[in-house]
Amino acid sequence: MTADTIPSRLFRQQRIRPKDPAYFAKKNGQWVETTWGEYGDQVKRAGKALIALGLEKNASVCILGFNRPEWVIMDVANMCVGGAPAGIYATCSPPEVQYIVHHCEAKVVLVENEAQWQKIHKERANLPHLRHVVMMQGAPKIDDPLVMSWEEFLARAEGIPDERFFDRIEQLEPKGLATLIYTSGTTGPPKGVMLSHENLSWTAACAQQITEISSRDVALSYLPLSHIAEQMFTIHGPITGGMSVYFAESIEKVPDNLKEVRPTVFFAVPRIWEKFHAGISGKMALADDKKKKLLAWARGVGTAATAHKASGKPLPFALAAQYKLASKLVFSKLKAAIGLDRARVCVSGAAPVAREVLEFFGSLDIMVSEVYGQSEDTGPTSFNRTASCASARSAPRSPASTCASPRTTRSSCAGPTCSSATTRSRRPPRRP
Repeated sequence: MTADTIPSRLFRQQRIRPKDPAYFAKKNGQWVETTWGEYGDQVKRAGKALIALGLEKNASVCILGFNRPEWVIMDVANMCVGGAPAGIYATCSPPEVQYIVHHCEAKVVLVENEAQWQKIHKERANLPHLRHVVMMQGAPKIDDPLVMSWEEFLARAEGIPDERFFDRIEQLEPKGLATLIYTSGTTGPPKGVMLSHENLSWTAACAQQITEISSRDVALSYLPLSHIAEQMFTIHGPITGGMSVYFAESIEKVPDNLKEVRPTVFFAVPRIWEKFHAGISGKMALADDKKKKLLAWARGVGTAATAHKASGKPLPFALAAQYKLASKLVFSKLKAAIGLDRARVCVSGAAPVAREVLEFFGSLDIMVSEVYGQSEDTGPTSFNRTASCASARSAPRSPASTCASPRTTRSSCAGPTCSSATTRSRRPPRRP
């Protein structure tokens, strides 16, 4: 019987909603849709190509670049064939890239463009395990025997029967290694956190239960995919719940893409929420006296309404009437201006966020939940439900009430969410 893994869930989505949109990417100024049927076929083809390149069980593919469909396709394909993908921050220096590629003994590296390829090229003498470098679509041709284009890579799948690919998925074990998440290395060399298939699938299922993610939802992918948090919102959560993902054009284009996509689920680090706070506050300060009075009244209504929502109480009749009017006159227009008019789940995580920032957005009818966690915990440890955010800073254990895994901190976490091995059990390699 096939284990419940992210790869098996992908092909379940392919079976039950083959024509529904899985992801969108911008091409020639237009968002182009890829269905779940096409997504599954793309992963299958990439997986077959990896088999053709000789990747065995537990073999890692490193991925270096900004959020792209190829990033996700390669990541899931590597898991499908029994490997453990390892993302690398696009901002890493050549020595930092070399450390991770060498540490996980990657034979294949996927890179976004020539700039990322140069990092590999500068360190290639120190990468004895590396056999192939694959360029993402649209990258210039690199005249080097180590390098192949995305199209050349996929062509390697020819001659590999589908059965060999699906046999690899059948062989996946819940407690088998699924992915490596390398820490930022702030206290020394990066640590390769080992997460199992059960870690990913169990946590993604709990996140779906908490946020009620479904095929009706839409997300924008823009934060580093080498981080487990963005992987949950771009890969594991969508594959579990059927949510569509839009890939941002670049980090600079995020504000524009946000207004185009209008996500229903939006995850951001505190710095993003702080930028929104500063930008909105700055524009409010420029309003005339009449508009300032309207904003002050609306924010007062928003604060009161948020307090009731945070406590799980229905709005009193008078407040409900004021809230309806404030929504029409202020909230709906402001949220549309920043692209959050459809957002039903807004989350801040990866670092502490100031209370005043949460209360500011609460006053504008944008309730931001907080998530706390770490890579070793597959992302979330605790999560604010809607009825405990903005004005109340308590964070119930994320999904203890529904998934029965009591855990609170790094030292006490337990259950299927937690890595069975904190780091890759291998001494830090010396440079050859």
